[in-house]
Amino acid sequence: QVQLVESGGGLVQPGGSLRLSCAASINIFRINVMAWYRQTPGKQRELVAASPRWGSRNYADSVTGRFTISRDTAKNTVYLQMNSLKPEDTAVYYCKAEEVVGATTYDYWGQGTQVTVSS
Repeated sequence: QVQLVESGGGLVQPGGSLRLSCAASINIFRINVMAWYRQTPGKQRELVAASPRWGSRNYADSVTGRFTISRDTAKNTVYLQMNSLKPEDTAVYYCKAEEVVGATTYDYWGQGTQVTVSS
């Protein structure tokens, strides 16, 4: 079982920046994929950025060049640096951990943190 706790959300003006944090209860080096998703009312949760244990990071087209996902294995924390924020980035942001144990994949989610981009 993996517990994830997000923080760093809030209200920011268009063009501003925020950094979200996701602290995991285990060594994230063990985690196959750490990712950030977001969701707005009435819409499906969408992938924003993913950081595989091996391989390249990947981003949604809408955030490429503005958002950066990174891992700090010493702190068991994943970050999402969000720059040049737009009103359409407003959503609840969720951290997800994908752990592979043998032939089974387990998905764990945080509780979410609200990001509001508004003037």
